[in-house]
Amino acid sequence: MLSEILKPLHVDNQDLIRIGPNFDGGYVIHSNTLEKINKIITCGLNDDWEFEKNFIRHNKNVSVHAYDHTVDSDFWIKRFKKDLKHFFLLKKLRLKKIIKIFLYFDYKNFFKKKNIHFLKKITKNSKNLSEISINEILYNENDVLLKVDIEGNEYEILEEIKVNEKKIVSLIIEFHDINRNIKKIENFILENQLLKLIHIHANNFAGINNNGNPNVLELTFVNIEKIKILDKKTKKKYPIDSLDFKNYHRKPDIELNFNE
Repeated sequence: MLSEILKPLHVDNQDLIRIGPNFDGGYVIHSNTLEKINKIITCGLNDDWEFEKNFIRHNKNVSVHAYDHTVDSDFWIKRFKKDLKHFFLLKKLRLKKIIKIFLYFDYKNFFKKKNIHFLKKITKNSKNLSEISINEILYNENDVLLKVDIEGNEYEILEEIKVNEKKIVSLIIEFHDINRNIKKIENFILENQLLKLIHIHANNFAGINNNGNPNVLELTFVNIEKIKILDKKTKKKYPIDSLDFKNYHRKPDIELNFNE
């Protein structure tokens, strides 16, 4: 079971909206977030910007700044060779998978003009031009949606997120290796003055640990100065039907239980 600390504050389902696909890459946010955001700051891009694309369909004034040092020319060459090999081995005959082979062109089309991908690594303290910190990213920003999925390195930047919480309307963050880092997550939730937890979902791709808890959690926070919510814990069951969907369709979704 998860600690009561990880139980979100209550928000009516009608005030929540899923942005992005109904599988991995989609997230649940407060619907009021849509009109309050000036920019999406994405930390960790890989090959998925469907959330960002979908968000812009709701608010065309939003721009995207993405940071990921791994999505370089070598990344795309290796991906294309792999996809092409699978295609000729008849592993990618479905239209959706065939389209994925040419994902690079969608990447180039999306990241132009006001949407920018920076080939920089997110670090606590940047030491060279190939690295950047959250403090540097948010220095001149305000009213941002901060989205973090950096495969375990999120724990290094939690203090900087707390320092910059006034600039953030909503935070979406994936926490990895829950069993080893649960206290860090709990402390982050408790110590934030403005960013409050409103949604939780387990990433079923990573499975569960020996305690029966998920290895990866997706959490959504909102800034209570910018979006008003009730100061009471929810009684909802997670996952939420029609809002939460399996990250990986071949595994069952993970039901979350909390200590009372």
